[in-house]
Amino acid sequence: MKRLVVIGNGMAACRLLEELTRLAPDLYQITVVGEEPFAGYNRVMLSPLLGGGTDEQTITTYPHQWYRDRDIRLITGSPVVEIHRHRRQVITAAGHVLGYDRLLLATGAAPRQLPVDGVALQGVMSFRDLHDVRTLLSLPAARVVVVGGGFLGLEAADALVKQGHDVTLVHSRGHLLNQQLDKAAGHRLQQDLEARGLKFAMQARTQSIEDNGHGGVAAVHLGDGHRLPADYVVQAVGIVPRTELAAQAGLTVNQGIRVDDTLQTFDPAIYAIGECVEHRQRTFGLVAPLYEQASVCASHLAELGHRRYLYADTATRLKISGIDLVSFGDFSDDGDTLQLELPGSYRRLQIRDNRIVGMVLYGDVGDSAFFENLWRNQTDISAVRATLLLGEAFCNLPGDGGDQQREVAA
Repeated sequence: MKRLVVIGNGMAACRLLEELTRLAPDLYQITVVGEEPFAGYNRVMLSPLLGGGTDEQTITTYPHQWYRDRDIRLITGSPVVEIHRHRRQVITAAGHVLGYDRLLLATGAAPRQLPVDGVALQGVMSFRDLHDVRTLLSLPAARVVVVGGGFLGLEAADALVKQGHDVTLVHSRGHLLNQQLDKAAGHRLQQDLEARGLKFAMQARTQSIEDNGHGGVAAVHLGDGHRLPADYVVQAVGIVPRTELAAQAGLTVNQGIRVDDTLQTFDPAIYAIGECVEHRQRTFGLVAPLYEQASVCASHLAELGHRRYLYADTATRLKISGIDLVSFGDFSDDGDTLQLELPGSYRRLQIRDNRIVGMVLYGDVGDSAFFENLWRNQTDISAVRATLLLGEAFCNLPGDGGDQQREVAA
């Protein structure tokens, strides 16, 4: 039986193990080494966990028994510290020496650190893993500054407001989720979050974090001179692929660990998937491409290798209770814009050559799958352009199974 060692026990690694043990249950003796002291959990659900909407047991999607049922050896709380490619061995911090015939790197990404004075103070935290959530949940009611107006920062800030903290979010751009939303939707989102008690400092850059004289946080200083009193700071300014092990082993590393379309590194015994990889000059942070990588890589590890990984853009969804938002595609001014604003609802479609190239739905997202399919399939929408914003019920596209134009209720 061949030996497979998996470094990392995050969502990409767990999905690969699920696929691989289904495709080739008897091909490998599998050992998984996880740096965190936990079994496999759903990182996407950390925001609801922090906000009190779920619990640790619910988000543990791969409990210890799952590994035992598949004869997978799981080593937790002991990171791999060395890879010896020529001996085909990995060494853990606890001293395990693990030989492999195939090695999978799923080392994930680390939270990006703010490049400012004071970032090492006690009370400056990240929002990245279960340990971080436990730490944040243990805080007494306090003044918290969250830096970063992307998905992670917004979800953390909203959850901390629910926990009773006085929260200010600092964002360097003019509107929230500036990479996913247009200005109108970003402003709507800000107003809705302000109504919940969240405060904002927009178009503001963090200059430094002030020491309270005891090694903790006193305030956040902004580039425009403003001082935000704070007891804690949460950094949510992006992620950095974790490539140190791969680089130490002599693998090719650029932004991430370089892989080909089979998710293989230049060493044919070593594969890599997830947030640690770079594929065709692209790195990854959303779950959908990670799961697709896991599926493709599992087929090759199962020696059924006929698949290739090609990136496909995917829709993004905000995970804040009571606020529904879906976005995908391109919002540049190239092309035409279809827009519909109603109380509590906003829709914008970006059209180019009679095809949807971008979408924002805020409030009512019931038609998101319909619009996403049109976008993904590059469907010509010219026949239904006049009613497109009203959604699927008001559109009858050629080939969608109906011959009669649907009646629009008066």
